[in-house]
Amino acid sequence: MKFMIASDLHGSLTFSEQLFRRFEAEQPEKLILLGDLLYHGARNDLPEGYNTKGLTALLNAHKDRIMAVRGNCDAEIDQMVLEFPIMADYLEMYVDGRRWIITHGHVFDENSMIAHDAGTVLLHGHTHLKILENRGDFFYVNPGSVSIPKDEDGVRSYMVYEDGVFTIRDLNGNNLKELKL
Repeated sequence: MKFMIASDLHGSLTFSEQLFRRFEAEQPEKLILLGDLLYHGARNDLPEGYNTKGLTALLNAHKDRIMAVRGNCDAEIDQMVLEFPIMADYLEMYVDGRRWIITHGHVFDENSMIAHDAGTVLLHGHTHLKILENRGDFFYVNPGSVSIPKDEDGVRSYMVYEDGVFTIRDLNGNNLKELKL
């Protein structure tokens, strides 16, 4: 199975269009969005290409291939315009025999995690930081941000999971970090 994972679009049509060009090139089975889709929030500057109506149309055009969770900047009004569910605080799925906990990171994170088994994968965004870590009893993975990166390198990013490997890539598809489970 191949999944593409992204977070913190924050209303940027410009960078989301780049993400979806990578989506077409990567050809994953699903795109997992980790929240903060349409709005930038009070703590962030407007991202380049801020266009929530355009981004709504782009996301809805791919609704059958998107899974999403609610971020701290997502609201019920967003759910009214998006044609796929976004209001869950977390999702769980089993991939290649491992439990994945998929969340934004503002309610559940690596410090306040849902009860889990050894080897569980915690996927969350929220911090806008690219992270791939084996924490001993669980794996912590964060794709960074599509529109407002907060790493020192300032690189916008997404993540791909395939054949037991998480790879963080920039919006041109270049590999930045990798974690083999």
